[in-house]
Amino acid sequence: MTFRPLHDRILVRRIEADEKSAGGIIIPDTAKEKPQEGEVIAVGSGARDEAGKLIPLDVKVGDRILFGKWSGTEIKLEGADLLIMKESDVMGVIEDAGGLKKAA
Repeated sequence: MTFRPLHDRILVRRIEADEKSAGGIIIPDTAKEKPQEGEVIAVGSGARDEAGKLIPLDVKVGDRILFGKWSGTEIKLEGADLLIMKESDVMGVIEDAGGLKKAA
């Protein structure tokens, strides 16, 4: 089965965080927060402006994104837990996660 979101909606798979803290402590499932990072699985065709012109989405399939803690609607599709959200719920696209450096 394939799923195609409509208009300016996107389908996202959450990317699970590490199960250990920076100090090496294992975090149990009950204490973990849901990740706010995900991978775009499918995108809609885009939104329309007042004139009816189609405005394409900025995100594309395969992008790693950050989104708000309460963003989207959780669904289960073919046994996988996914989110459907509007593109406006996306805070940003992670371009190069390895390129981020800590400030000294």
